[in-house]
Amino acid sequence: MNKLLLTAAALLALGTTVQAQETVRIATEGAYAPWNFLNDAGEPAGFEIDLGNAICEQAGLSCEWVINDWDSIIPNLLAGNYDVIMAGMSITEERRQSIDFSQNYFPPDPSKYVAAAGANLDFANLSGVRVGVQGGTIQAAYAEENLSANNTVVSFATADQAMADLAAGNLDTILADGAYLEPVVAASGGAIEFVGEDVLIGEGVGAGLRKDEAELKTAFDDALTALKADGTVDELIAQWFEGRGPYFAE
Repeated sequence: MNKLLLTAAALLALGTTVQAQETVRIATEGAYAPWNFLNDAGEPAGFEIDLGNAICEQAGLSCEWVINDWDSIIPNLLAGNYDVIMAGMSITEERRQSIDFSQNYFPPDPSKYVAAAGANLDFANLSGVRVGVQGGTIQAAYAEENLSANNTVVSFATADQAMADLAAGNLDTILADGAYLEPVVAASGGAIEFVGEDVLIGEGVGAGLRKDEAELKTAFDDALTALKADGTVDELIAQWFEGRGPYFAE
């Protein structure tokens, strides 16, 4: 009897160890600096990669990164091709219909408009303007709902493609996350400037998970709570987003 009990306990312990060692796959776009991008070695880098690695260390998880295009990043999560999304994804009620989110790790960030320096845009009566957005984003949804009646909303696969078209004169303005646009404007040498008023959309940025991953969501939330309290999240925000924060440390 004792041998049987010991054997059962050993098998249970083995099963628990295997489960604990299972690799958690985190998907990111790799094309949205400073949130996430590919470095010179072709490896994922940026704020979310550093934060994701810190979350995994805090939670005792073994994690690996997967690069996935933005437009299919939620479908591939739902298909089980990876377990978590960390890709500058804003928490919205619309997305909550299909996926779950961790607590946010970046607070609600105003979306901003940019245009070529000297552009004369009347945002009180915007009409006949080509507005660039990254498809599938909160800005794309906002532009379609609020700007498409009198303007042309042009969607791009990546934010960088929209920026290239603005530089080429094919767009009049771009609506995107302020945290993405700020370093772009700063690096443009005055060629690109902020225009119009800020637009507040969404509930901040969080990690996306399938709705049936309650245990993994708890692990991410608990790790984020600890990393906010000890200042790690604010330190990473300050490192990757000049002049931002602190937001979370008590």
